[in-house]
Amino acid sequence: MADNYLEKRMEAYREQPTRKAAKGAANLTRLLLKNRSVRGYDPTFVVREDQLRSLIEVATRVPSAMNRQGLRFRPVLADEAEKVLAHIRLGGALPELKLPKPGTEPRAFVVVCAAVEPDHYLYIDLGIVAQSMLLRAAEMGLNGIMIGAFDREPIREALGLTLQPLLVIALGRGAEQIELVEIGADQSHTYYREEGVHYVPKVRLEELILK
Repeated sequence: MADNYLEKRMEAYREQPTRKAAKGAANLTRLLLKNRSVRGYDPTFVVREDQLRSLIEVATRVPSAMNRQGLRFRPVLADEAEKVLAHIRLGGALPELKLPKPGTEPRAFVVVCAAVEPDHYLYIDLGIVAQSMLLRAAEMGLNGIMIGAFDREPIREALGLTLQPLLVIALGRGAEQIELVEIGADQSHTYYREEGVHYVPKVRLEELILK
C-alpha cells in the first residue's frame, strides 16, 4: 500500500512540469495575439512614468549577446510627446490614410538608443528587448508599436540625447480593431483596412516549416 502511494506521488510530481508549461504557453499565446502594432490611440488615456519604467525594467531580465547590455532607454511622456511626434511616420503601406488620424496620436514613447557601436548582435538584442517590452505592455493592458521610420538626428537633438537612437516604441491604449488573416506565402503580405478594421496578413504555419 505504501509503495503504491509513493508511486502515485511520483507520477503526480512528474506531471507537474507539463501542466505548468501548458498554462504558460496559453498565457503567451494570449499576449502574442494582444500584441498588435497599433497606430491609433485613445486620447483620454495617459501613460504614466511608472508604466514606462516597468517596460524598461524588462531589459534587465532578457538575454543579451555577450551580456554587453548595450541599449539605453529614454522615456517620453505626454509633456514631451510633440518632440517625437513631429519626426515619426506610421502606416507606410497606407499613405492615403495619413495615419495616425488626428486626435489619435500616441502620447508616450520609449526611445531605444545604442550605448555601444551598433552591430549584428546589438540589433538582435534590440529585437528581443523591443518585443519583450511590448509583450509586457500587453500584459499591463497597454498597446504599442515599434517605429523604425523616424528622423534620427532631429529626435536626438529634440530630446538632448548623446547616444544614437535605434528605435522608437509608441505606447498607449489602442483605439483600433485589428484582425489577423491567414494567407499563403505567395500572397500579398501588405496590411490593409476595410470598414474600419485593420487586417494583418500572416503566412500560415505549414508554409513556414521547411520540409
